[in-house]
Amino acid sequence: QVQLVESGGGLVQPGGSLRLSCAASGSIFSIYAMGWYRQAPGKQRELVAAMTSGGSTAYAGSVKGRFTISRDNAKNTGYLEMNSLKPEGTAVYYCDADLETEAGKRYDYWGQGTQVAVAS
Repeated sequence: QVQLVESGGGLVQPGGSLRLSCAASGSIFSIYAMGWYRQAPGKQRELVAAMTSGGSTAYAGSVKGRFTISRDNAKNTGYLEMNSLKPEGTAVYYCDADLETEAGKRYDYWGQGTQVAVAS
């Protein structure tokens, strides 16, 4: 059983910062890629940032230069550092992991999401 749990969301003023965490637990052999997505009310889920096991990163244009994705492979944990937050960043943020279990199965897992609200 593999589980992804996000944390670190909350209410922040425009221009503020938050750091999201995504902890993966269970029978994990290897995590190949991790990503962060967000879904604002009435909108489709969109990719915010992604990182491969080799360290390559990709960002949505709207967050480039303000958000940083990272991971601690020893802890099976991913992070999203968000700076200079804007009201349009209000959304539920989801963690996604492409991983292989100890049983040799490769799956795409999602966390339950964490709410981020940017308002004064």
